[in-house]
Amino acid sequence: MDAVSIKVSGLSKFYHLYNSPGDRLKEALNPFKKNYHHDFFALKEVDFEVKRGEVIGIVGNNGAGKSTLLKILTGVLTPSQGEVKVEGKIASLLELGAGFNPEYTGIENIYFQGTLMGYTNAQMREKIDEIIAFADIGEFIDQPVHMYSSGMFARLAFAVATSVKPDILIIDEALSVGDGAFAHKSFNRIMQLKDEGTTVVFCSHTLYQVEMICSKVLWLHEGSLHGWGKASDIVKAYDQFLYKSNN
Repeated sequence: MDAVSIKVSGLSKFYHLYNSPGDRLKEALNPFKKNYHHDFFALKEVDFEVKRGEVIGIVGNNGAGKSTLLKILTGVLTPSQGEVKVEGKIASLLELGAGFNPEYTGIENIYFQGTLMGYTNAQMREKIDEIIAFADIGEFIDQPVHMYSSGMFARLAFAVATSVKPDILIIDEALSVGDGAFAHKSFNRIMQLKDEGTTVVFCSHTLYQVEMICSKVLWLHEGSLHGWGKASDIVKAYDQFLYKSNN
């Protein structure tokens, strides 16, 4: 359990911003390599590591860099600077319905998601009953997913992602969609995965969920690491920060 599952060192992600489309062309054609842009840092020199089986939370205001960090961890984005080491197979819930084909039924999307995660249809067939039971969306499992509510999306996506027993599970606000019974069932599933050695990264604005689920919390502010430590301590400090910011 002391093995490092995620190690982030000096991680930065920046974008070149231009005042106008013409400035981009000027920069590309300028013979003296003159810059017409300024850099915007979505993340700036972030360092942390997560051990195997830990459940960590990520908090911060909108625009703090949380989604950028999650996308880098899953390989959707590449760092501008620094290094990210991730050990094991990742399952992620970053955007509601991401990776689902809206014209496919729920059943068809289960197999489709399995293929994207590197599993054969035969392997997914062994898990299909468990996934359907956990999602608990009734006859809608045989309907095209474009008919689904946000809660149905969340149920099915969570059921698929957690059924494959990933080494690392990355969740972005999935538990904020749906009813209390679903949130409770999802919490139990996360704790089960933790006990089986899965590392969980959980990003949410719902602080009581973060404190309840996570052992440690990472607080991002304007792209920088503002706090990293025991969940109850960081959540309390962040909650006080929010109170002062809004008063």
